[in-house]
Amino acid sequence: MGRTKHQKKIVIIGGGTGLSTLLRGLKKLPLDITAIVTVADDGGSSGRLRDEYDIPPPGDIRNVLAALSEVEPLVEEMFQYRFSNSAELDGHSLGNLMLTALTSITGDFANAISEMSRVLNVHGKVLPAANQVVTLHAKFDDGTIISGESKIPGYGKKIETVFISPADVKPLPETINTIRKADIIAIGPGSLYTSILPNLLVEDIKTAIIDSKAKKVYICNLMTQAGETGSYTAYDHVKALIDHVGENFLDSILISKEEIPENVQYLYKQEKASPVKIDIDKLESLGIEIVKKDISVVHDGAVRHDALEVAKWLVEYAD
Repeated sequence: MGRTKHQKKIVIIGGGTGLSTLLRGLKKLPLDITAIVTVADDGGSSGRLRDEYDIPPPGDIRNVLAALSEVEPLVEEMFQYRFSNSAELDGHSLGNLMLTALTSITGDFANAISEMSRVLNVHGKVLPAANQVVTLHAKFDDGTIISGESKIPGYGKKIETVFISPADVKPLPETINTIRKADIIAIGPGSLYTSILPNLLVEDIKTAIIDSKAKKVYICNLMTQAGETGSYTAYDHVKALIDHVGENFLDSILISKEEIPENVQYLYKQEKASPVKIDIDKLESLGIEIVKKDISVVHDGAVRHDALEVAKWLVEYAD
């Protein structure tokens, strides 16, 4: 889709369902969108392809491409189709296999994403946080270090810090240039330690974000996540971001002012999750703007950000 010079440049950083949900709202508005997506996943179909073909895991990238695509619903459904009843293909999605094939054909994961973006008529740009395999590690409060994104939430202790290897992994030059030119940099929503922070641990991305003149906002998660942020408040989420980046780089935090229905909270309680508590006083102590909006919706018992409402606020915030 064409862009004009008047469109605000927005960079969204994250991964997982939260990022894809938000992008479906953003693509409906006149924005120049770039999604920077984690490549730390090592589970499921993505992990198998990563290990067998020595490529970055395609799963989060696939979901973002689908979210930003402008194709017939059947084409998107085909791209997201997951095989079953086959020993070889079981669990693989067609999109993951296509990205793997294109990486082999073009010789480069980033080129594969670019080519697939054209096939799917993607609104905006999708860039991997790194163009190579990256492993995420977590150090817990008992001193244990767990390696592998998919293994981290299952350990059951409090995460102290996360880090990646190789530590000197380089992002694409295009990623850095895009961050430098952004009007807004939005962090999240998504799994704090396994979807968001792996992007910020890439040294050049971290530096570019700190140096960027863009407005920087954290879109706070609505619910805690077992194994990652079990009892975290909004302040705890922000503090983890600041601690890993090394300085207070955020201008604002976007939080939901709506109460989550009791029956929905009960469903989440079964997953050891609860609404993220908003501790205004502690957030104010960080010197960042606190923005409260009606941005949550409940669908089929799940709480999600209202993608279009968040997108509309981001457009306002950019002006």
